[in-house]
Amino acid sequence: MRTTRQSQSIIISGESGAGKTESAKYVLQYLTESYGSHSGQIEDRINKSNPLLEAFGNAKTTRNNNSSRFGKFIEVHFNEKYRVVGGYISHYLLEKSRICVQSKDERNYHIFYRLCAGAPENIRSALRLAPPDNFHYLRRGCTQFFCNSQTENKLSKNRLSQEFLSKGPLRDPQLDDVNDFIECDQSMDHMGLSTQDKLNIYSTVAAVLHLGNINFEDDPESTKGGSKITHSTEQSLSITSEMLGLDVRELRHALITRVLMTRAGGNNKDNMIPVPLKDHEAQNARDALAKALYVRLFDQIVSFVNKSIPYSSSNSYIGILDIAGFEYFPINSFEQFCINYCNEKLQHFFNERILKEEQVLYEKEGLGLKKIKFIDNQDCIELIEAKTIGCFDLLDEESKLPTPKPEHFTSEVHNRNRGHPRLDIPRKSKLRASREIRDDEGFLIQHFAGGVVYSTAQFIEKNNDALHTSLLMLVQGCKNSFIKSLFQNQGELEQSAGKLNFISVGSKFRSQLAELMNKLRSTGISFIRCIKPNLKMVANLFEGGQILSQLQCSGMVSVLALMQQGFPSRTQFSELYSMYKKYLPAELARLEPRLFCKALFKALNLRDADFKFGLTKVFFRPGKFAEFDELMKSDPQNLAVLISKVKKWLLWTRWKTAQWCALSVIKLKNKILYRRKCLIDIQRHTRMHLVYKRYAPRIRGLVKAKALHEQVAAMEKIASQMKTNKEQVYQQIHQLKQSIDQLIHEIANTHMTATQIDNAYNDLVASIDREFRRLKQVAAEQEMKDEQERLKKIQGALENEKLIKSDEDKRFEQEKDEFRQRSAIEQRRAEQERLMGKVNAEESRRRKELQEQELAEEAFLSEMNERERRDYDLARRIALETGSEADLPHLQRKSRSTINPKYDLRGHTYAQLRDLINTSCDLDLLDACREEFHRRLKVYHAWKLKNRKGKNLSAVDDKDDELDEDRAPQAILNNAVSVSSASSASKKGGQGATASSNSKGGGSGKASEQRFFRIPFLRPNERSSDASDQKKTGWWYAHFDDKWIARQMEIHPNKKPVLLVSGIDDMNMCELSLDETGLPAKKGAEILENDFEQEWLKNGGREYLKKHHKKISSKYVLQSLEKHR
Repeated sequence: MRTTRQSQSIIISGESGAGKTESAKYVLQYLTESYGSHSGQIEDRINKSNPLLEAFGNAKTTRNNNSSRFGKFIEVHFNEKYRVVGGYISHYLLEKSRICVQSKDERNYHIFYRLCAGAPENIRSALRLAPPDNFHYLRRGCTQFFCNSQTENKLSKNRLSQEFLSKGPLRDPQLDDVNDFIECDQSMDHMGLSTQDKLNIYSTVAAVLHLGNINFEDDPESTKGGSKITHSTEQSLSITSEMLGLDVRELRHALITRVLMTRAGGNNKDNMIPVPLKDHEAQNARDALAKALYVRLFDQIVSFVNKSIPYSSSNSYIGILDIAGFEYFPINSFEQFCINYCNEKLQHFFNERILKEEQVLYEKEGLGLKKIKFIDNQDCIELIEAKTIGCFDLLDEESKLPTPKPEHFTSEVHNRNRGHPRLDIPRKSKLRASREIRDDEGFLIQHFAGGVVYSTAQFIEKNNDALHTSLLMLVQGCKNSFIKSLFQNQGELEQSAGKLNFISVGSKFRSQLAELMNKLRSTGISFIRCIKPNLKMVANLFEGGQILSQLQCSGMVSVLALMQQGFPSRTQFSELYSMYKKYLPAELARLEPRLFCKALFKALNLRDADFKFGLTKVFFRPGKFAEFDELMKSDPQNLAVLISKVKKWLLWTRWKTAQWCALSVIKLKNKILYRRKCLIDIQRHTRMHLVYKRYAPRIRGLVKAKALHEQVAAMEKIASQMKTNKEQVYQQIHQLKQSIDQLIHEIANTHMTATQIDNAYNDLVASIDREFRRLKQVAAEQEMKDEQERLKKIQGALENEKLIKSDEDKRFEQEKDEFRQRSAIEQRRAEQERLMGKVNAEESRRRKELQEQELAEEAFLSEMNERERRDYDLARRIALETGSEADLPHLQRKSRSTINPKYDLRGHTYAQLRDLINTSCDLDLLDACREEFHRRLKVYHAWKLKNRKGKNLSAVDDKDDELDEDRAPQAILNNAVSVSSASSASKKGGQGATASSNSKGGGSGKASEQRFFRIPFLRPNERSSDASDQKKTGWWYAHFDDKWIARQMEIHPNKKPVLLVSGIDDMNMCELSLDETGLPAKKGAEILENDFEQEWLKNGGREYLKKHHKKISSKYVLQSLEKHR
């Protein structure tokens, strides 16, 4: 302030509970103690005003036990000698809603509790005070007192609430309601208040408490739905009216009715129509009166303080701004909206002054520093205060409607600002409690410190602080002069008469804040950032994450980055010159200011990184200007050394300047010589140009004529490739060469005009072009013939290659198809093997279960039979004694389950089976006939084998036996025995399903599956122990149509192949089904159809089928025969 001769402001900001109020106290104490006068009365009053303002304006919240619920700007004024001469306090936005309601863990303003706890008995009895939980405005919050151990013992029980008795007092080293009341009372004495003034203040506070105890209920006698005061609260009504100096009946009437003014207006009672209020409307009127009383009382107290610290004249002032910090609760209302709006304005002002203006200055002075980016919150401020579409204007517009609704206001905010980056719906909040708010009940604003959801339910009510006309007229006409003085402003009476001209709370706050911001902009600014170390409000506990979040949100990270590379200290060259020229001799003091500063810094050996020269100012790193000042004001001996260094630097600088001047002269001389040389070059080129212009036609003619030799060379190249008339062509080209040489000789040695040169040149060019075109045509014809011959050869080669490639593609596709089929066969075999293993395991499990079941059943039957026998013996003995008869025992036997197949064809004759096959269209029946046929074949072969043993037969029969006994390889027959035994075991247990039930045939109506197999086969008469004979093993081929064999083929070395077909050779073919043979699970047994057909056709299969085609039973074999024809 002394240096710039400008008033200063100190902005103290931070979250709620960060220590702003305490910091403001320390700053205020420092200013008053350091720059106060000897008497100290004004300074003492400024400091003593804090307890009084805190008692009426601070309260306990969940985040801060001594939270300021209002903002204040304290101006400490100074005279021309910079001594404190007075002060002035401006206050902003007292939280009125706290007077009537608080949350569970919060308290009302401190004065209510301090009055109940610390007031003397005479004041207490005069004000009819009681414990806090006896008052409606206090009992809904915390009713405990702040006490230490000493004051707790002094409190009588008639002052304590039930919560205090059960939980004990609240503890805080800074707060004590009993002692703080005494300090508040003494503060009033310091402010110059009389005993009557203090009593008036206490009486008004008590009146607010008693006013809150007045309750209402519906009046059954009212025809207009009015209300009345409950009988139990009549005493509170009389106490309130007595303290406010009002008539009881008038106060009762004003609380339960409101006055409707007619068009005639005025204060005449004939122009006023009373309108009854419902019980909730009467409660709102009561709360509005309580808020008005307390707010006017607070204004009066601030006025008392300002009157006690007056100033007659002021040269400048230092302002200290202590305002509520950024707030966010689970439920945020209009107060938090206004407080956070104020913090947004202060944050924007901080960004503007510290970050934006500082960087603009660096850029303007040309320091070339890196630009620091920061988050600008101007868009958030515009969302709140913009004309027409801002939240404040929309709220005022809604308040002027006949029936204002919070839902309509909220919808208008969302609709008018749709797509705004700072506005969102409550459902987007990170807090679960906020996400439960509906879209028309609130909105989310992204502030600089984070997103906050505001509940708009009470925005309209809290934005209008005007009283009902009846209440306002009543208090303005009361007998209590103090209360009357609080409401002496008559302007509010006219404002409350209509909605269109009322001044809202938001508008007042905006105008106050705009005035404050203008005042701050007109002063120099210093910022104090208060950081809250933890949320538990305890000492020596630092939560790093929370601290970092506060630093980031407040923009301190950007500020630190700017300070790290910035130059906070700066001064004009002229100011620095005038400040230190008195320490230097005359020859140095005559220097130009900028040169003077440079010489000074070089002499002091200051590092280049510690300072920077701008266009008009010199900038210093933090702390470096103080070092520089200390060096300059050192003792004369050091100053003499400094002056010698300055002189030395000036001499060195002037010597360097002389050197640069000499170098510049040398450079200028060299430049002159260079220009002279360039002038000679220009003259030479000019003379050359004149000569060239004179002989230009002949030179151009020579150039063009010599260029014709290139065309002649191209013609010689073409002629060298010709196969016929080469000599004749070369002769013509030689004549053209001679003509060109002759033209060149004539141009060079004779004087020819440009026209003559052009005509001779054009004639020669025409003849060359004719010959060139003719040569090109001949060469083209020859090239075309050669190309045709070459194309024929290529085409032939391509066709051959195409045929080869086609054959390779066919072979590749055939191999690929065979590989795919073989892969499919192998996969099917592996699947069949897996299924067979699964079936075998299942059959083993079933057999085991069946055995266990049979054993259990036999044990049970034997037990039952034994019991039956014992019962019979007992009954027989009784019957013998009585002469009666006893029933025989009913012995239990094991039941045998019978399977009733769908088609039982075992009793049919062959004739009946033939008729069924010839006449039936039932595929399932036909399949059953086929199964019955193969069953009978099995029985026949089994009977034949059994009866042939031990008998001697003829040689023919032996041959038939050989065919009969080896209808299939022994491995297949052995597998059939194991499968039949497993099947019989499963049937014995009542389970007739086997792996064959999964086959694709069986009357499904689908095309039957064709499968082909090949396995080694050795007949009994060919088996030998000789290994060389075993190598002559034959092959057994089988074609299965669905699950029954359709064709069978045996190939043995040195023997005729044996071909068998179903319908012709059934007696000599394999009678087993495909599943019974086990072939699908046998690795390498299944082959492709092509492999089988090749062997079949190679061994005369087609002729055999043609010979017996009428008896073939397989449709697929018949179709195959037709296809191969």
